[in-house]
Amino acid sequence: MKFLRVICGTEAPQSADLVLSVDGTDHRVTAQGDGPVDATFKAIRMIYPNEARLELYQVHAVTEGTDAQATVSVRLEEDGRIATGQAADTDTVVASAKAYVNALNRLIVRRQKSDPDADVKSVSYKDAG
Repeated sequence: MKFLRVICGTEAPQSADLVLSVDGTDHRVTAQGDGPVDATFKAIRMIYPNEARLELYQVHAVTEGTDAQATVSVRLEEDGRIATGQAADTDTVVASAKAYVNALNRLIVRRQKSDPDADVKSVSYKDAG
C-alpha cells in the first residue's frame, strides 16, 4: 500500500482513498463504506476484484496506551480455499488493510497452485521507497 487516507466520523460518509500496487502498477481509488475498515476493504476489492468472503476479522492490542500497536488478523474464503493474513501497526485501519492484502495474496497463491494456467496477479502494500 503506497497511500491510505480514511475519513470517518458521525456526520460524513466514511471513505478510503487508496493507492495500491498490482503487478508493479499503481492503482488509485476512493470507496465508501460502513466505517473506515469497510471502506478500506471495499477500496482494495475495487482495485483487485475477487469473490473472497471475509470469515474473520480480529484486532488485538499488542502494547498499552493510546499509541498501542494493533495486530489484525483477517481470514478470507474463496471457492473452498481459506487464507489468513496478519499485520501490525499503530494505525488499526492500516494494519487491517495490510492483513487483508496479506490474506488476499495467500488466496492468489492457492488459486495458482490449483490452476497453474490461470492469469494471477500479485497485490503489494509495500512502500515505494
